[in-house]
Amino acid sequence: MIKDRLSPKYIVIAIVVLALLLLLRKSVFYAEPGYIYHVRTVTGDEQVVTDVGYHLFILGRWNAWKRAMTVQATAATMGDQVNAEKESSETSASLPPLSIMFLDQVDAHAQATVRYSIPSDEEAFLNLAHEYRSPENLLRTALIPAFKETLQANASLMSAEEYYSGGRTEFNSEFEQQMAQGIYLVRREEVSVESQRKVSGSANAALGTQQQEYGDESKTIFVVNKVLGEDGQARRKKQRFTEFGISVVDARVTDIKPNNKFVERMRLKQKASADRAIAREQRIQEEEQRLLAIAKGEREVAERQASAKVEQIQKTTEAETEKQLAITQATKLREEATIAAETAKINLEKARVEAETQKTLADAEAYQKKVILQADNALAQKLQAEIEIQKLWADAFARRKVPTNVFGSGSAPTGSDSETRAFMQMLTLDAAKRLNYQREVDSKK
Repeated sequence: MIKDRLSPKYIVIAIVVLALLLLLRKSVFYAEPGYIYHVRTVTGDEQVVTDVGYHLFILGRWNAWKRAMTVQATAATMGDQVNAEKESSETSASLPPLSIMFLDQVDAHAQATVRYSIPSDEEAFLNLAHEYRSPENLLRTALIPAFKETLQANASLMSAEEYYSGGRTEFNSEFEQQMAQGIYLVRREEVSVESQRKVSGSANAALGTQQQEYGDESKTIFVVNKVLGEDGQARRKKQRFTEFGISVVDARVTDIKPNNKFVERMRLKQKASADRAIAREQRIQEEEQRLLAIAKGEREVAERQASAKVEQIQKTTEAETEKQLAITQATKLREEATIAAETAKINLEKARVEAETQKTLADAEAYQKKVILQADNALAQKLQAEIEIQKLWADAFARRKVPTNVFGSGSAPTGSDSETRAFMQMLTLDAAKRLNYQREVDSKK
């Protein structure tokens, strides 16, 4: 029975099955996503496979190309590694940091990454596959050299001091542009420039602050000028890989580490800059303190001026008030004087009128009296004088001292009332003679 199983018929069948399996293994493959496959058949045909899934090609050969290849220089890599078709590889080519030289002859190690995209149309891809035959050849002969050359060319456009003084963004932008559009054609020149800061001596005391400048204040710097074409645009050396439809998706410089001497120089410069900044801040602080003192003094002066001004205004106001009161009082007195003068004038006029009236009345009364006197020979006056005389005699008679005992001879004693009356009558007659008037009124008058 075992012999039956090992018969030639079964052996042939097993060989055929094995051959079919080998044939299928060489004819069927699975297209992974993110890859483009270059397939060659036994008949000489070539095909480009971009669809994901299983594909059958009888006795065909193929190799996989990543749709995007990455060239990266990083410090984590100890040596050149090219992994063109491994899915687990994060980069297509991983390199150690590249040594570059800046414009000012400072060497450094740069870390950078460039990602390329290969063409997906059949004609361009086949042209690329015919030229380089495998992704490894493309990386080694085109993409990696372009990466290194562009990074070094980009470093020669800028000095290390400019890079670390704020030119990092410009450096990255220029690197990406040169990777995508081509390397600038440049011309390096030495230029002598004059320093903006002039140094003056201080040893000649006779010159005081007007010291003379000393030393050579010029220095030589290197300038890289881009070569311009007839159209005024910068001329470029085109990237070779762009002729095969390969484009740059992303390019960036992640880190640059200069040599230790430059680092020490930059540290000293930073320290000097920090010292200058501190000194500048201290100077600004001193200036602020000075300005504060000035402002405080000005404020105190302003306060005193304001206080003096308030006092002055108050005194001025009081003086003005007193002046106005004096003016008002003077005006009042002047007006009162004016009124008094007017009143006096009026009173004078009134008195004059009254005097004239009194005079007129007196003249009239005198005239009347004169007329009356002329008419009755001044009888009323004479009568009044007689009455007064009689009053005097009567008063004297009433107050005469009469003695208690009167001694005399004859019929009437001396000092009696009859004697007194006789004496009074005599005096009256004597007065009437002196008055010489008549008691009758002339009827003719």
